[in-house]
Amino acid sequence: MIQAIHTAVKGRARYKVKELYQSPSLQKYIERSLASNPEIISVSANPLTSNILVFFTDKIRFNAIALIIDNIVIDFKRKTNSNQTKQLNKSLKTQSKPVVKSLGQPKNDWHLMAEDIVIHKLNTSKISGLSSESATINLTKYGPNILSIISKRSYWHILIDQFKSLPVALLGAAAGISLLTGSVIDAVVIMGVVGLNAIIGYTTETNSEKIIHSLNSREQKLTWVIRESQQIEIPTEDVALGDILLLKPGIYVAADARLIAADNLTIDESTLTGESIPVTKNTASLLGKDVSLADRLNMAYKGTLVTGGQGLAVVVSTGQFTEMGKIQELISEAIATDTPLEKQLDEVGGQLVLIGMGMCSLVFGLGVLRGYGVLTMMQSCISLAVAAVPEGLPTIATMTLALGIQDMRQNNVLVRTLSAVEALGSVQTICLDKTGTITENKMSVVEIHTNTRQITVQAENINPHSSDDLLKLIHVAVLCNESEVSQENDGEYVVTGSATENALIHMAISAGVNVMDLRQKYQLRGSNLRSENRNLMSTIHETSNGPKLIAVKGSPNELMQICQWGLENGQLVPLTPENRQAIELANDRMAGKALRVLGLAYNHVDDLNNGNNHESDLIWLGLVGMADPIRKGAKQLIGDFHQAGIDTVMITGDQSPTAYAIAKELNLSQDQQIEILDSTNLDNLTPEALTVLCDKVNVFARISPSNKLQIVQALQATGKVVAMTGDGINDAPALKAAQVGVAMGKGGTDVAREVADIVLEDDRLETMMIAVSRGRTIYNNIRKSVHFLLSTNLSEIMVMTAATAAGLGEPMNAMQLLWLNLVTDVFPGLSLAMEAPEPDVLSQPPRNPHEPIIKNSDFGRIIFESTILSTSTLAAYGYAILRYGIGARASTVAYMTLTTGQLLHTISCRSEKHSILSQEKIPNNPYLNAAITGSFAIQLLGIVIPPLRKILKISPISIVDSAVISGGALLPLLINESTKKQVYSQDSSPQNTG
Repeated sequence: MIQAIHTAVKGRARYKVKELYQSPSLQKYIERSLASNPEIISVSANPLTSNILVFFTDKIRFNAIALIIDNIVIDFKRKTNSNQTKQLNKSLKTQSKPVVKSLGQPKNDWHLMAEDIVIHKLNTSKISGLSSESATINLTKYGPNILSIISKRSYWHILIDQFKSLPVALLGAAAGISLLTGSVIDAVVIMGVVGLNAIIGYTTETNSEKIIHSLNSREQKLTWVIRESQQIEIPTEDVALGDILLLKPGIYVAADARLIAADNLTIDESTLTGESIPVTKNTASLLGKDVSLADRLNMAYKGTLVTGGQGLAVVVSTGQFTEMGKIQELISEAIATDTPLEKQLDEVGGQLVLIGMGMCSLVFGLGVLRGYGVLTMMQSCISLAVAAVPEGLPTIATMTLALGIQDMRQNNVLVRTLSAVEALGSVQTICLDKTGTITENKMSVVEIHTNTRQITVQAENINPHSSDDLLKLIHVAVLCNESEVSQENDGEYVVTGSATENALIHMAISAGVNVMDLRQKYQLRGSNLRSENRNLMSTIHETSNGPKLIAVKGSPNELMQICQWGLENGQLVPLTPENRQAIELANDRMAGKALRVLGLAYNHVDDLNNGNNHESDLIWLGLVGMADPIRKGAKQLIGDFHQAGIDTVMITGDQSPTAYAIAKELNLSQDQQIEILDSTNLDNLTPEALTVLCDKVNVFARISPSNKLQIVQALQATGKVVAMTGDGINDAPALKAAQVGVAMGKGGTDVAREVADIVLEDDRLETMMIAVSRGRTIYNNIRKSVHFLLSTNLSEIMVMTAATAAGLGEPMNAMQLLWLNLVTDVFPGLSLAMEAPEPDVLSQPPRNPHEPIIKNSDFGRIIFESTILSTSTLAAYGYAILRYGIGARASTVAYMTLTTGQLLHTISCRSEKHSILSQEKIPNNPYLNAAITGSFAIQLLGIVIPPLRKILKISPISIVDSAVISGGALLPLLINESTKKQVYSQDSSPQNTG
């Protein structure tokens, strides 16, 4: 049976139909079916709230209408396969048509024009709307009312991206050279490494794309318009210039439109302007040229949500010509920037190219001068080129970042690209969108002020029975309220209405008041709603003892003028001038904290025959202050950002006083003077001036989407790595331009999610600190891996160059060099990248993005370590030459010595300061233990398996050879560790003695 949830007003009833939820086809079927009943005056069904509002004559009862609706729903289910439903579903699917090229639409300041002039210019009518012929002409001329689709990363594009780094290009070049000189096996193995890197990166990034796309809403939308004097529902894409839109609660505005009728109409524009509180609209023309979007009270914009009242609006812009369409143009103009790690890995690759080319040229020249053949020297140079390229570098970087993405996913952080994890770890400034990111984007009561006490709602529980005036205040807030309240089977309340009135209901529910029983006890008998020149609302209710209850709420100043009494210890007392002054001071204090303040009062009357005279001689109850509350944990998060050395900037569409109050509560300026820049001042600044100022500003207020993009780009111009958080359409251009764009997963818009690098699936902003920690750790660990790869590969170059220059033959062939790099590069290097985070990782300032991944001071240490490794290997090779002569057996000894020495060198690269010889131990890394053990096992395979031994050209070794190999491998580890201890002691001694 259909449930009637509101029947207090005669001739009007509201019903809850659960089957209606997100079913536009059922909505249309119910409205058409009920409209055919002569006793039904009007009907409006809402698929977002599952409610149906029916106005009817006194010849039919509300319970009879419920029975009719029940039969309609049953009939609809029976006819779901009928041609009528198929046609409706077909029209719903047409929303995915591509955008066609259209002519430019008329550009006018519609908000400055009178409504009759707008109607005349667009050749339409307030009563009859457009004709079908005119609508078709406009659609043909200007195109359908759909936005250009934001380009998504195709799977092909993701795959291509895996091959764009310079290290991968170097591997490709080495494989090409090997192929040209007949070394097919070398080329196949090298390209196998490239393929492995591509598979890891592709798999990780496509999985992230799929998850993020799954968050996008797929709801098809229809729109009510007036055409040829009829109210009809059409696909949103068929809305044409000049159409008259019907605006009612729960619908999204289909196109930019000029209001021509507004009855208590409120619209939530937070996704477009960032203004957290729904805006009350009117039809009056505006004055002045530079009126911001947020101040255009006579306009309704595409994508915004009607939260209360009703109205009519004439469409002035559709599709790509709407304000939302302009934002998408900004998105296409915004250019995503490379992250620091991408730049620095390319820089390391470039350095390896120069080193490799220099060494190859040197060896080639030395060989020719010593009389070696050109072909022989060419093969040697190819071997050297292979040695110069760290095959493990792309795979280690890719795999490490992929593991970072997996770790983030466990914390409900979805990362679109591998590099985004690292980039967040190097962020220096984070731009926080206020509405929906710092705050919850919903109103709630935060402070109550009665005659006897002041209550901070978030800090203490409300006990309504602690005082008579507090209990009456909460009751009046529930009764003088248009929000609809229903209760689910699990006991949860469902509150539907404006943000302000919903907040009052939730206040009562949290105080333990049974809202539905209270409304049943005090039945509604009439209401007097707020109007343009009257900021009060009053309702009239039945009571059990005869006199009617008058409940009033509204502007505190207006309400206080019609109040003559107050409550003190449950007794009526006159409202004295001192009482009034105290109320005014409390009101000013609360307004100064950027709260939306309402006054509440009541009275009991016997006679209601004197119009609105019941709104007099009222009893004052108190003030209620509401705000868009700051998210739980936001203040702690801002403090954590500051401790981590990250500057925070708040960007909001709210007024400066509201922004100031929130910034102060969050301590955004770190106990310094809060600096606010308003958009009116921002628009007058040159890009150079903005770049200078933006580094000093804590809050940007009244900001438009293009302003957000300007701010991000100005911060980037100062050399900062910038992250941007946001959830609305208006945030999208800045999200794309920032090095790291962070969007909300639950409350965010599809557009914001589509351009962001990171999506917080559960909207918990504090998970960003986990990402920052992970990003910094990944960078530090990759740096250890790069240090390891450079020192080991440089040792290979030194061995090859020294042996060639001395005429000692070729210590290792190209296949041995490649196998050596596979065994000692990938797994040991990856295990270094999985070291545990340093304890103080979030207490350190972010690194300088211009600082290379390997600093100049590191190169001396790398050269020293490489020299020790190569010297030890050459000593073992010299022993083998003396014993066996130049040939395969001597090469085997050199190859095994260098391979074993490089594997042990992994242990030395775990820390720049801590040595295995010192008493202070660093945490165990099981991945490193497994990597070294596994790599030794793989190395033994090359000796044990005959086909592999043949490819590598390895000869058998004796026990003495094994002892020489072991000593040659262990000696570099001991020397490097003991010198590290000395260096660390020297670096520490001034601090210890000072």
